[in-house]
Amino acid sequence: MSGTHPTDDSLDANLAAVRRLVQIVAELRHPETGCPWDLAQTAESLIPHVIEEAYETVDAIRSGDRDAMAEELGDLLLQVVLQAQVAKDNQEFSLTEVANTISEKLVRRHPHVFGDVQVNNVQEVRQNWEQIKAAEKGETNADNQKLSKKLSRYARTLPPLTGSMKISQKAATTGFEWDDANGIWEKFQEEVQEFQQALAQESSSRQQEELGDLLFVMVNLARWYGLDPSEALQDTNHRFVRRFSQVEALADKPMDSYSIEELEAFWQQAKQYLKSNQ
Repeated sequence: MSGTHPTDDSLDANLAAVRRLVQIVAELRHPETGCPWDLAQTAESLIPHVIEEAYETVDAIRSGDRDAMAEELGDLLLQVVLQAQVAKDNQEFSLTEVANTISEKLVRRHPHVFGDVQVNNVQEVRQNWEQIKAAEKGETNADNQKLSKKLSRYARTLPPLTGSMKISQKAATTGFEWDDANGIWEKFQEEVQEFQQALAQESSSRQQEELGDLLFVMVNLARWYGLDPSEALQDTNHRFVRRFSQVEALADKPMDSYSIEELEAFWQQAKQYLKSNQ
């Protein structure tokens, strides 16, 4: 392979650091001398921590804070090692199998690096990747190549907003698409009415279903206009917190002692203050 490679010293340091982490986690899970919290964990109970650490890692990357990135990547790595240790304790698999599996996958899916396949651009790399991936999963016959198989995987594995965007993007490539934006706006109005009707007359499960339909149409509107709904909601969350913090600064008594009209006045002051201090 060409390119810059880590020195032997850095590889040794990396291996030593990972080995230390593995040993620490093993001690935490020791049935007699370990930590009660760590011993109580299962693969399922750790799921919220995996998700939380992944999002905190993304936030650190976006912030550009290198120290925060290193810390959050460490927290995320801990979740991988801890999951592997739980599996090892249950005699299912170990970190060795986890690392070997991904290493073998990377070699298989990069024949232009580890084999004699020639590629000319990133698009060809992606095409090769998808073909190899499909073959690995047995998706070679017509039934397994149906788009619905991929859409199902997106629905199962991706965060809801991201999954909705991916599903709508892929479906649109088959022609399953509105002729223009007016069609989506009409569908949006239809879903708003159906949601309102469900709230007034139907069960909570139907209300939940109609809310999902409304959100899915909003994702399609975002896609049509080239917007990212996940980024938009993330920005709104941060903006709300900044404004709420300013409202708290304006209040000189407990928040719940104000009327909604007074709080709204604080909110408008907060908006104006933050806008003028951008």
